[in-house]
Amino acid sequence: MGGEGAMMAANNSLKNNRSLLSKRKEKSALGGSYSNVKLAIFPEATPEQLKEIKEKIKQENKQNRQKLIIVFSLMIVLLLLVLVYFKQ
Repeated sequence: MGGEGAMMAANNSLKNNRSLLSKRKEKSALGGSYSNVKLAIFPEATPEQLKEIKEKIKQENKQNRQKLIIVFSLMIVLLLLVLVYFKQ
């Protein structure tokens, strides 16, 4: 029968791919020791600084919310104008 060569090539290809996969699994990207790594020391934030940061974030969120409301309002008005224009 014909086709035995093609099947043998397919089997060899699968075997080679399987061997490559097992080699890849043996290597770990995060292997090694972390004993020589120095950790960064960050200063502690005071309660006043935390309060300032909190207020700043609240103010930014309020401004973003206002901008979003304005943009969507304009889009709705434009959509209504377009609908009224094409309805006539």
